[in-house]
Amino acid sequence: MRFALAASAAVLALAAASSVSAEEGMWTFDNFPIARANQTLGTSIDQAWLDKVRLSSVKFGGCSAGLVSGEGLVMTNNHCVATCVANLSTPQVNYAETGFTPKTREEERRCPGASAEILTDISDVTERMQEAGEGLSGQAFTQARDAEAGRIESEGCAGDPKVRCQVVSLYRGGQFKLYKFRRYTDVRLAFAPEDRAATFGGDLDNFSFPRFAIDAAFIRLYEDGKPVDTPVHFTWNAGRPTEGEPVFVSGNPGATQRLLTQAQLSTVRDVVLPMDQLIASELRGRLIRFSEESDENAFIAMDPIVGLENTYKRGRGRQAALIDAAFTGRLAEAEADFRRRFAADPAVAAGGDPWAALEAVQPIQRELYPAYALLEGRAGGGSSLYGAAVSLVRAAQERAKPNAERLPEFADSRLPALEQRLLAERPVYPALEQVQLEWWLSKTREWLTVDDPRVRGLLGQESPEALSARLVEGSTLGDPAVRRALWEGGLPAIQASTDPLIQHVLRTDPAARSVRAEWEEKVQAPTDRASEQLAAARFAVYGDSVYPDATGTLRLTYGRIEGSDVPGQRWGAFTTFNGLWDRATGSAPFDVAPRLLAARERIDGDTVLNMALSTDTIGGSSGSPAINARGEIVGANFDSTVLTQRNAYGYDRAVNRSVIVTTGAVTTALRDVYGMDGLVRELGVTR
Repeated sequence: MRFALAASAAVLALAAASSVSAEEGMWTFDNFPIARANQTLGTSIDQAWLDKVRLSSVKFGGCSAGLVSGEGLVMTNNHCVATCVANLSTPQVNYAETGFTPKTREEERRCPGASAEILTDISDVTERMQEAGEGLSGQAFTQARDAEAGRIESEGCAGDPKVRCQVVSLYRGGQFKLYKFRRYTDVRLAFAPEDRAATFGGDLDNFSFPRFAIDAAFIRLYEDGKPVDTPVHFTWNAGRPTEGEPVFVSGNPGATQRLLTQAQLSTVRDVVLPMDQLIASELRGRLIRFSEESDENAFIAMDPIVGLENTYKRGRGRQAALIDAAFTGRLAEAEADFRRRFAADPAVAAGGDPWAALEAVQPIQRELYPAYALLEGRAGGGSSLYGAAVSLVRAAQERAKPNAERLPEFADSRLPALEQRLLAERPVYPALEQVQLEWWLSKTREWLTVDDPRVRGLLGQESPEALSARLVEGSTLGDPAVRRALWEGGLPAIQASTDPLIQHVLRTDPAARSVRAEWEEKVQAPTDRASEQLAAARFAVYGDSVYPDATGTLRLTYGRIEGSDVPGQRWGAFTTFNGLWDRATGSAPFDVAPRLLAARERIDGDTVLNMALSTDTIGGSSGSPAINARGEIVGANFDSTVLTQRNAYGYDRAVNRSVIVTTGAVTTALRDVYGMDGLVRELGVTR
């Protein structure tokens, strides 16, 4: 049921004043509130400013980034290139310890499997997507929507390998937009500091402020073996920032759940987060134990441990938010206001009660979530070999079907990106693979129970320890040539393969597909249906003065440079290199990186290292360019505070702070620490 989107001017004015705080919102570029931002900040940005920011903003894997020169140079966070650094390193030459500091373009090295994208066009496809699902329910509804999205994406890209098209759901089904990206598949590492310089303070300082981290790195976009010509880019501003200064952040925030109902949030609080936290903490423990067994193990486990620690700490912040009575009370009040307005409009309320429909789904979702999470969402426990086996098997099976009948991730429009990731040459460490696979098998048995037929099918007569060892030791999927042969050979090659991982997935994947199908039938489809109705009601009540949940797509938010005055968390807006020296103890994680320490006398200690902003951000915003009102880049977002993790569910300006590494600090590091004079000149720095 679709409602009219029109609303009276009075309703829209009320919505703008009451539903969204002044600096709140991760806004899409085609619905950014220019007038409100200018009024709040005292700025004068316009559409041309927005267009330049959009075309200078880059999506890089699960992170964000910004173009900073006319020769394809892009700044992001060091932790966003950590996987690239790990893939290029060896135990003998570990760039995480030494830094990666190429002095010439020829020394820049390609990041295996990496790609970068720039959003070039947005078009509305809501009518097509909503019509595709009309009159359908359950999995038929989901499949019809997925098929239509695949058709739209194929039409939009027309087979151009340099373009990627994606149908994006906004407002949880209230709108659908076709995003068109310029895609670059040759991404090379141009600079990364020592890990200790980028992660000073380690997990203790993660999700906190004050911070003292040079969490910045540079990549470069190449095409046909040459740096890409990028005339539209941010201008580098290495000047000292000013407290209270307006700042915008452009990036790709991963996911928020602000439009969920109270019933849905209770499932997140009671089922999803507790399970996710237990899983993250237990795997983290296993990997730490593994890393302590040898220096080699410490090297190969470093990247996944850091990722898990980040996930776990973020989850702690979100759990704390959902048991905070004051915070959740404000969310409940907002929903109650929406429901009152909904009920007061007969035309809107005539479509039925979407809250009741969503509440009815929750018992089913709670029951199905563990199996769906373990057998589908987290299958393999992070094992790259197992992930490759699943992708190869499913790709072969799905590519044999008409495009409209495939799982959405195997639509023609999405195959080039999948192929690039799957066939990329990167190191595989069997010992790490076995730990991850063994942990997943044992946790699946524990959560679903020994007697679950899906567990029996997964393990057969073997233990998790024996099965994981056999699968990893016998597999040749670590060889990119083997993966390529299986990809190009299609279903006959897959069925003829003697690789134990391929054979294991062929035998067990039907159970995983069944779990997915049940989830789509009983959870996803009715949730999407009711969410679409709820979104239409929201438009009818508030108009388009509300912003959508984050979806991993490009957004723009705004705020000011400022510290916090929250009780127990009072701090100023800036940290400096002098603060870094004061914080250093000489012992991990507060030991200064060797090259940074050696350069101490060359560094102006008053240079601002990190700063805090009131901007509305969430995970996925890492690497996002921080921009002043003139469109100049002044830093890169790399963190937020623990209290800011409630941002997943609602914006709270009193505690919300984004943490930024300044361009001044990056300039100091490039010039005075790492001798990257070529990059300094390229950025236009003259002093």
